Amino acid sequence: MSIKQIIIAILFVTSGLFYYNLTDTTTNLQTTKVTQIIDGDTIKLQNSQTLRLLGINTPEKNMPYYQEAKQFLINLIQNKSIQIEPHGTGKYGRTLAYIFIDNKNINRELLSQGLATLYYYDKDSHYNKLKLSEEQARLNQIGLWKKSPNFGCLKILKFKTDEPEILILQNLCDEILDITYKDDATHIYRVTLQPNSQHTKTFSHIWNTDGDSIYIHDNEGLLLFHRYQ
Repeated sequence: MSIKQIIIAILFVTSGLFYYNLTDTTTNLQTTKVTQIIDGDTIKLQNSQTLRLLGINTPEKNMPYYQEAKQFLINLIQNKSIQIEPHGTGKYGRTLAYIFIDNKNINRELLSQGLATLYYYDKDSHYNKLKLSEEQARLNQIGLWKKSPNFGCLKILKFKTDEPEILILQNLCDEILDITYKDDATHIYRVTLQPNSQHTKTFSHIWNTDGDSIYIHDNEGLLLFHRYQ
């Protein structure tokens, strides 16, 4: 076999593999209809299946931007046909998936709008793009990343994530701060810091030593963000 024939054969095999991967990804998508928006990262489908958007976390009820995230999904996908890329089932029996409409990754769109934060256990092929979308929203101070008027008032004096876990915060300003802080999951704590005072709290098995985040905000917006790996 000549060199030319070998090159042609290699190109044929390579293009075949590329086509297989392309069609395999396409056939993995399932078309369905959204019947209900439960919150910013949970929806219900026409077959009564509950679906949790993978790779992100949106604010819980009664937290800033909860309603905005929910309304974003209502406006975009309520009663519309979408495509889903399922990735198994979560601990609450919900299907974990990426969802698409008009070729847009909606999980990523929520991050781009500053209505969600990155929430990953195992990185996949979508991780880098989702991380970039979150980073751009944070740098542009969009949505959840809009700085509070009290930004700079709060300082982390100590944050120990192995047992025994401990967090020490200090209010550097001459005013009362009503704050909420949480991890990447749904552990939420509320506290009032008097002017120039400290808040100390110990935990047990709350902060993931392999990587987690602490989000701290007041009623106006995000005060402080810290992610570690």
